[in-house]
Amino acid sequence: MGYAVAESFFKTLKTECVYSSSFANQQEARVVIFEYLEVFYNRKRLHSALGYRSTAQMEKLLNQHQNTA
Repeated sequence: MGYAVAESFFKTLKTECVYSSSFANQQEARVVIFEYLEVFYNRKRLHSALGYRSTAQMEKLLNQHQNTA
């Protein structure tokens, strides 16, 4: 299952970020991909595997659950 999750992630990254961008150089690619991951993918994009929550929402929910347990 781990391979399928990784393949799905990289497909999403390429489809939503890489293929729609034109990078002037490697540094620009790093910045654009970092911003996509940190700003959009982790904080805003809803993930079906997480009950249509963002990873940030899920992390907050799990932390609240652990603090009350």
